[in-house]
Amino acid sequence: MQEIEFHRALHRPGVIIDVGAHDGRLTLPLAELPHSMVVAFEPLPPAFARLQQAVSAAYGSTIPSHIALRHEALADRSGMTMISAPRVNGVVQEEWAAIYKDYAALRAADPRIEAIETWLVPLLRLDDAGLGDVSAIKIDVEGAELEVLRGAWETLQDCRPCLSIEIEERHRQGSTRAVPELLRELGFEGWFEFFGEWRRIEDLDVATMQRASPSPADFCVSHPYVFTFYFVPSERREELSRLARLP
Repeated sequence: MQEIEFHRALHRPGVIIDVGAHDGRLTLPLAELPHSMVVAFEPLPPAFARLQQAVSAAYGSTIPSHIALRHEALADRSGMTMISAPRVNGVVQEEWAAIYKDYAALRAADPRIEAIETWLVPLLRLDDAGLGDVSAIKIDVEGAELEVLRGAWETLQDCRPCLSIEIEERHRQGSTRAVPELLRELGFEGWFEFFGEWRRIEDLDVATMQRASPSPADFCVSHPYVFTFYFVPSERREELSRLARLP
């Protein structure tokens, strides 16, 4: 299942948060969902420029009123921080841009990482963004999932959104256990799809389903490689059951 299929199936009117929007791959289809406002957060300057261009091009050279583009990183505190991205074979690997990943240590261990590019970016807690009626959240932040969720604690508690989250052990060891444990405290269930079968996130076998190098210079991963997970409040489990046969 693709993330957009999940959000379409469980859609309800409200505010949709796209955390780590990159160049708008999901921002634009999310913006097509009826009676919704999409707020897209992307801190990396080159990616944010492409996000602006993509949205503007899709809507006749303007940013429509139901899409808000924010040049900030979401975390569990406000302020400023550095975001880093590695350069491999002369190309900055923007999809690996991260706030909490230690690229200095990775570069020391892997000489194929030629350099590390950094940018100073603003940090914001989602709870401080002044957004109400949040119906869905998509998160793709290369290891900073816990910080994003802690900064969204009140929003998760009050609004009960559905979430799709990319979680990878290669970005942060222990995250495939820590993230669902945190969300479980708020009454959220975690799931993943495995060749058409839906399984609880607790059944994820990291050794066979998420075997990969933490280095951006090593592109080998296990097959299958499961990294997109879906979370619903327990009171909305029946809605997910209509989408998939749950155990």
